[in-house]
Amino acid sequence: MSATLLAASLTLAQLMLALALACASWRLFTGPRAQDRVLAFDAAYLDAMLLLVTFGIRSGSTLYFEAALVMGLFGFVGTVALAKFLMRGEVIE
Repeated sequence: MSATLLAASLTLAQLMLALALACASWRLFTGPRAQDRVLAFDAAYLDAMLLLVTFGIRSGSTLYFEAALVMGLFGFVGTVALAKFLMRGEVIE
């Protein structure tokens, strides 16, 4: 019973995260301002990272969790760099 509930909830979570990733990607490519694109990039990498975590839970492999950790670190650095560029016009001072 609990295995089928876990499988069903993982499937539902993956579908919802895929939908959220599609919406964030749409905003990333059609955003009217650069700030919208940075926010959409942040949401897209977060959704992709959570998709990797749900794949890791489903498969039981730790490789997905390590990839999600690396994706989270690079996504955070990318978001900070883009925000700094929008605020000051340069990334490296």
